[in-house]
Amino acid sequence: MIIHHRFARHQRGVALLIVLMVVAFVAILGTEMGMRLQLQIQRTANIKDSNQAYWYALGAEQYARKSIKLLLEQADGVIHLNQPWSEQFLYPLDNGGIQADLVDMQSCFNLNAVIPANGNANANGQEQGQSTNPADVEVTPAMEAFHRLLLTQGMIPDMDSFTADTVRDSLADWLDADDNIRAFGAEDVDYESLPHPYLAANAMMQNKSELRMVNGVSAQWINTLFAYVCARPNDASMQLNVNTVSEDQAPVLAALTGLDAGRASALIASRPQDGWQDTQAFFSEPDIQALQLTDAQRQWFTVTTQHFILYTKTRYNNATFSMSSVFYIDDSEKVSVIRREFGGRY
Repeated sequence: MIIHHRFARHQRGVALLIVLMVVAFVAILGTEMGMRLQLQIQRTANIKDSNQAYWYALGAEQYARKSIKLLLEQADGVIHLNQPWSEQFLYPLDNGGIQADLVDMQSCFNLNAVIPANGNANANGQEQGQSTNPADVEVTPAMEAFHRLLLTQGMIPDMDSFTADTVRDSLADWLDADDNIRAFGAEDVDYESLPHPYLAANAMMQNKSELRMVNGVSAQWINTLFAYVCARPNDASMQLNVNTVSEDQAPVLAALTGLDAGRASALIASRPQDGWQDTQAFFSEPDIQALQLTDAQRQWFTVTTQHFILYTKTRYNNATFSMSSVFYIDDSEKVSVIRREFGGRY
């Protein structure tokens, strides 16, 4: 009887231990399930907030498109900074808001214009009308203008003529369709020898950030240069709207005209409040008249715009979203989005 009683007590102890282990396991499992549920709820809320911020950005894009169409109807072909489009757009919303800036993409130096639009490779793999001898390769007027931009006094400290020559020729080699190397340029053979090799694009840039890949460009000053340049997608024309260039962008006007930066800034400061009504009024300015611009250079200037870029930042609850959208206006004044990137200058 004593042995049976001890065995029964031992069995009860084992049963109690098993019950405690089951309770502990269920408690751990329940805690883990609760944590996972909380995580999934928060994740779902974050996705919902992010999606809402994204749709806010698309809404701002559609509003900008309609605003551009309205601008074209009212502007009579003249786009200038005294029009409502140039003002920052701020719109508060429940639990969030929209901030947007519409910028004229023809108030900057188009990097794609450095190489002529017809500078394509022929059947023999070399550019039409160009020699295979680097010393004989033509330096285009746009390349000379880019060279002047790089050497603008005080814009990029310590920029020397050799570096400017290297960046100018390397950019032209990056954009053109052949493998011929200009005197100070670089092609595939140079990029393939790098520790992390890659190839030259041999095509137009779709974003100015590609300039980081070009031979001779330095991380020490590229962000400074970015304030003055752009890369209009699939557009190799040099078209500068003289009515939307700000005083801060005076080096661009100086590079294209040959003025020094100070005189270019003064010319912009004295610009009519509603801009020059046509390019002839701009060319009639004494400072511009004295330059005796060539017909090719005169084609660089305009008072209208075909490219805008919209920088949008939206917020909803704890989610933020940034997007940049490039608008193109065709000859029939149809406004289209030709590039959209997530993230931007904000």
